[in-house]
Amino acid sequence: MSLDHLVQKTKQQFTVKFNQAPRWLAAAPGRVNVIGEHTDYNDGFVLPMAIENCTLAAAAPASNGAMRLRLCSGEKPEMVEIPLNGKVARGEPAWANYVRGVIAGFQDLGIQLPALDIFIESDVPLGGGLSSSASLEVATATLLEVVTSRQLDPVQKALLCQKAEHEYAGMPCGIMDQFISVMGKAGHLLLLDCRSRQTELVPMNDPKLSFLIVNTNVKHELTGGGYARRREQCYEAARVLGVPMLRDATLAQLEAAKDRLDPVVYRRARHVIGEIERTTQAAREIKAGNWAVVGQLMYASHDSLRDDYEVSCPELDTVVELARNIGPSGGVIGCRMTGGGFGGCAVALVEAARVEQLTRQITQGYVKRTGIQPSCFVSRPANGARVIAS
Repeated sequence: MSLDHLVQKTKQQFTVKFNQAPRWLAAAPGRVNVIGEHTDYNDGFVLPMAIENCTLAAAAPASNGAMRLRLCSGEKPEMVEIPLNGKVARGEPAWANYVRGVIAGFQDLGIQLPALDIFIESDVPLGGGLSSSASLEVATATLLEVVTSRQLDPVQKALLCQKAEHEYAGMPCGIMDQFISVMGKAGHLLLLDCRSRQTELVPMNDPKLSFLIVNTNVKHELTGGGYARRREQCYEAARVLGVPMLRDATLAQLEAAKDRLDPVVYRRARHVIGEIERTTQAAREIKAGNWAVVGQLMYASHDSLRDDYEVSCPELDTVVELARNIGPSGGVIGCRMTGGGFGGCAVALVEAARVEQLTRQITQGYVKRTGIQPSCFVSRPANGARVIAS
């Protein structure tokens, strides 16, 4: 859906719900991580981009003067009321906690919010690992900025949204999703240092290239505390290596300590240390336009996530294998799983002129092998949060 179409749809739905037109509109994008997976909680680097799919938040002053906010979504039927005469608390329905957390963040800054009617609409796929939650948080924060005429520092805004996800939605996410949704720039990736929070825009504006995102439309549950266990395995490896975090270790150090590490812990560390190197190298190669090397790094990232970190799944592996078999001669430069794993999306760097053909090829091959219909869309690096109407 184009942004113009999404804006018109949101305005119409707002008017139907609240019997008035919206006065303010703000948008914030989802994201895809081009490379740098499971490096964030190891103080490493990530290289995401904002995608063209957005969450829109529309608002108008509430008509009855009550000190509360009324909230609706195009995805959910219920009307949610959030009182504003005290500190906003978590509640039901659960999806509204992302919004409640952002409102609480503004309250913590001493920013007084007026009574509002708010409508949320989005074309960021839910549950595909494209950060629909961060786009909702950042769209809400951007809306509240324009409503209150209080513009936050971009880092402060991203951290406020991350805190909302931690404390109100109960998801202990890293900083990548909110940072790219706030700071994305069209034609650029964002190299983010998860330790210093420093960012660098990496130009990615070759019109002959696009990113094809393939949603496997599966999500396997990782049972037994798998994510937490992997995180602890990384910290265990760092302790044995005598470094603060795996960010500070080299592959040579890891090899020297191999006999002192549990084999699984060794593999986890090998992924993280290698992935941090691949991410910073990918940023350099993208700047230089060395696309063949970028593609090799993407495939190496996927292989490491599959074999050493063990967070892929058969469906993601199938998409990457199909892309690899098509290869550069067929228009695919590189492909890898993106996001936490066990389902969700793969991202492929492809020739823009062959997108339709590649979508058909990968879709047909995936359906044949899995019996599942994937969802595919193409995006170039897009802008971060912005005000649509003020």
